Amino acid sequence: MTTTTAPRIVTVRQNILKANDHVAAENRLLFAQHGLRVLNLASSPGAGKTALLERTLQDLSGTTRLAVAVGDLATENDAVRLRKHGAQAEQIVTGTVCHLDAGMVQAVLPRFDLPNLDVLLLENVGNLVCPASYDLGETARVVLLSTTEGEDKPLKYPTIFNTADVVVVTKMDIAEAVGYDRALALENIDRARPGVRVIEVSSRSGEGLDAWYGFVRGE
Repeated sequence: MTTTTAPRIVTVRQNILKANDHVAAENRLLFAQHGLRVLNLASSPGAGKTALLERTLQDLSGTTRLAVAVGDLATENDAVRLRKHGAQAEQIVTGTVCHLDAGMVQAVLPRFDLPNLDVLLLENVGNLVCPASYDLGETARVVLLSTTEGEDKPLKYPTIFNTADVVVVTKMDIAEAVGYDRALALENIDRARPGVRVIEVSSRSGEGLDAWYGFVRGE
């Protein structure tokens, strides 16, 4: 009797996600015990996650106790950039894995002084596919879309947008220059995730950052 590989692939994937969800639940319980707000930032490469985090650390320094865990396939470049703003930033090098999972996050948590933090920011690997399936135990999932990427990105990657608690549109300072169609982008975001909150920002000019900072603090 000939068997196909499809059922085996589905079974393995189900087992992986089940194990991940168990660890995510442990992370969530730990975060709750410390009253810690945890944000999982996902986007395609170059959408401006690190730039937004840099500006956030800079502007909220002294008022909100922030730290960052950064996921990348290789290098500690982003963590080095973020440490320059005075906050703790720990790199998670994922190797060939295109996303953070709950176990990776759990492994890095002992490096942080969780009782003395208000917000932990998780910068996921630049990818709009794999991160969609992995709960990290976060309080909220943030999906970034830059004005340079194309207004149809939410329709091309509906799963990640459909799991977003907020969508942050970045690089608004160059929206006109790149021919960004704001109405179409907002329509497509709403088609992928009806009613989701959208925050439009520019890390360079500061546009929209007050609304973003309110979300970061849970206001």
